[in-house]
Amino acid sequence: MSAGQNLPLWVQDREEVLKSDDGVEWRYGERPDYSRINEFQEKERKFNHAEASLNAIAHNLVKTFEMEASFKTNPQQWLSVVEGKFRMSTNGGPEYTARDIVDEGTYNLFLGDSEQYSASDEDFESSYNLFHTAFPNGFHWELIEVVAGPPKVVFKWRHWGSFKGAFKNHQPTEETIEIVGLSIAKVTEDLKIESVEHFFDTHEFLTKLNSGRNT
Repeated sequence: MSAGQNLPLWVQDREEVLKSDDGVEWRYGERPDYSRINEFQEKERKFNHAEASLNAIAHNLVKTFEMEASFKTNPQQWLSVVEGKFRMSTNGGPEYTARDIVDEGTYNLFLGDSEQYSASDEDFESSYNLFHTAFPNGFHWELIEVVAGPPKVVFKWRHWGSFKGAFKNHQPTEETIEIVGLSIAKVTEDLKIESVEHFFDTHEFLTKLNSGRNT
């Protein structure tokens, strides 16, 4: 993975991936426009990784995966994963397929059922709208650092956003909510994800979202 190597499309910048959309089955009928979200992320990000470095490659791969999980409804068209083999889990919980993600959404699969959030009562659309209402300027993701390289890539990351919209019946606190986590991704020689395990504190995240004044 040297800097001079020609890198696969799915580990290049997400905007480059979005240019290659011939025949893609987009969730809302057209490719997503990240221009507004990109502006906020560039202002607020803390880490800038050297182009073609292992950190940059891992960052771009996850961003591509995140986009595909949210907007590509046909898993066979995902570039970032090994189609048919990919599995994802959170905090040692159940393993999910790409089809599970398309049907249920990452928020539901990440958070599951608890006193603070009931994934069983939400579907992809309702969970997407719930969190995008709470974070109208985006709930951003960036890689902090790669701890260990392939074929098992261990990396630290942060998710953050400004809690400026209501979360269910809780009024926004206007604070920046941040999650810091660690993931372990098994990748192929051509840098597609076979499996990924995420580890982060779901309780702390939901506690902050439920701390706003009730309506």
